[in-house]
Amino acid sequence: MNLRRHPLFRLLLRLDLPTTDYVVFGSGPLLAYGLRDGIGDLDIVARNRAWNICCTVQPPRPAPSGLGQMIRLHQGALEVVNQWLSPEFETDRLIADSRLVDGIPFASLRDVVASKWLTNRPKDHVDLARIAATHSSLFSLVGGSR
Repeated sequence: MNLRRHPLFRLLLRLDLPTTDYVVFGSGPLLAYGLRDGIGDLDIVARNRAWNICCTVQPPRPAPSGLGQMIRLHQGALEVVNQWLSPEFETDRLIADSRLVDGIPFASLRDVVASKWLTNRPKDHVDLARIAATHSSLFSLVGGSR
């Protein structure tokens, strides 16, 4: 799949964010890594120039997690935050550990597993099972499987 043709990624790419200042997180990496067929929105962690660009489009508001701020773009199709759900997901590290797929930076699968383990929603259980089927060694990093 060419991600640059996907409607959500086309919206993201129109922002022309520097790839050194953001990372796609949430379920987006699962699509990029071939572990999901579709996604409903994109979660983006941004800093510096990428964050500032997003702030010019829409003013930030407090993030639902209580950490940092969030900007919802395109009726929530893109949700940009400057801090992920927990302090353990340090923005600079997430970006440093990202992997480019079709020129778009995606969070590491290790970070996706840790995040889905933390949020523990029914849809996360499905995603964790998909990841475990092909990358079971990642689960030793977060303490097992659900």
